[in-house]
Amino acid sequence: MTVGLLLITHENLGDVMLQTIRTILGVCPLDTKSLSVPFDANPDQLFEYAKQHVENLDRGEGALVLTDLFGATPSNIAHRLVENNRVTVVTGLNLSMLMRVLNYPNLSLEQLVEKAARGGSEGVVVTSHVNTT
Repeated sequence: MTVGLLLITHENLGDVMLQTIRTILGVCPLDTKSLSVPFDANPDQLFEYAKQHVENLDRGEGALVLTDLFGATPSNIAHRLVENNRVTVVTGLNLSMLMRVLNYPNLSLEQLVEKAARGGSEGVVVTSHVNTT
């Protein structure tokens, strides 16, 4: 069994990220769904969809939910899912985070959470040439 992966993002950001990853990897190695949250969304209705996705994705190992922006509607929907202790949410979704998670499809939920957090933060690199004169 493996962990299920749910992306909850503004508009179709999650779909685009998954398509990018599928192009890079050639496959999506985890059972994955994406839930797009329109700006005029009904959060309660989308929470019900998210709950259904998690129930379908969790095959005994839990579900990892990745969302884009902490405090925004997609994140608020995601955090309501944590009532089930086999769901963990990580915010700040970027391609590096998603790639790291999908490169380790056989890890436990706890291990994937660590990979997601590290992948997201380690994927942020600043390159600068500062003129000191």
